[in-house]
Amino acid sequence: MNINSLDLNLLHTLSVLLAEQNVTRAAQRLHLSQPSVSAQLARLRLVFDDPLLLPGPRGMLPTARAEVLREPLRLALEAVERAVATPDIFNPADADVTWRIAATDYTSSALMLPALKLIRMAAPQSRMAVLALNPPQVAQQLEKGELDLVFHTGDNAPPTLHQRKLFSERYVLAGRRDHPHLQQPPTLDQFCRLEFVMVSPDGGGFSAATDEALAQLGRSRRVVLSVPHFLLMQETLVNSDLVAVLPERLVRHATQLTVVDPPLAIAGFDILLLWHERLHRDPAQQWLRQQIVAAL
Repeated sequence: MNINSLDLNLLHTLSVLLAEQNVTRAAQRLHLSQPSVSAQLARLRLVFDDPLLLPGPRGMLPTARAEVLREPLRLALEAVERAVATPDIFNPADADVTWRIAATDYTSSALMLPALKLIRMAAPQSRMAVLALNPPQVAQQLEKGELDLVFHTGDNAPPTLHQRKLFSERYVLAGRRDHPHLQQPPTLDQFCRLEFVMVSPDGGGFSAATDEALAQLGRSRRVVLSVPHFLLMQETLVNSDLVAVLPERLVRHATQLTVVDPPLAIAGFDILLLWHERLHRDPAQQWLRQQIVAAL
């Protein structure tokens, strides 16, 4: 059988004919004329090389080949109908779904923690996997379905993805709560004499946006510790005299730290939510994005 000779209309006609076993009644159900249904039946007989339906005392009788086709054909047509049907409205209360989100430890803390409470309350059966952000791979991971959402800085965000700006971040200077040099905002000279810890996601870096801003003023600072995660940085600040320039949202509620404005302008950054076109209209994904925005 040449499958290219088939189309959904023919298969739908055959399914209705097998159900009604009468050309006239089948034509009425299909909203077609009787000659049109007869013509389609003639095409089906050629395609399957079988009479399919034979004249009987009370209508038409299916052949053995038609009987074999009846149930698989019904299931296949039902599957097609489900596939092309308008998606159901997403009901988070009953949703058994797993979301995969890529984030740094900073965006996990600043974004996922506030959103998690809302999501868990509304969708208690859902699960969430937060994966480490790998910027060069995010477009491919989203396209393959390995990720649903990505939290990304505004620079170098893949232009092929949908994006929504969540907020603009600024930098602050932080140290332990009773740090002797942070009881008031330091001058630039005092700032440059402090000893700093910084986060280097790539590992081992000792220069960041703060150093670029200082270089424009002909100044520099002393970074004595480089760590891979913000969590380790905060533990270091609480338990030493080291200070750090870090995103404000990360320490907004850190009662163990003193937070002041740095004595120079340091370029901040935008945080974006990224997703692929294949999930752009998915009701569950739309709901998840709405919860994250609402949490902010």
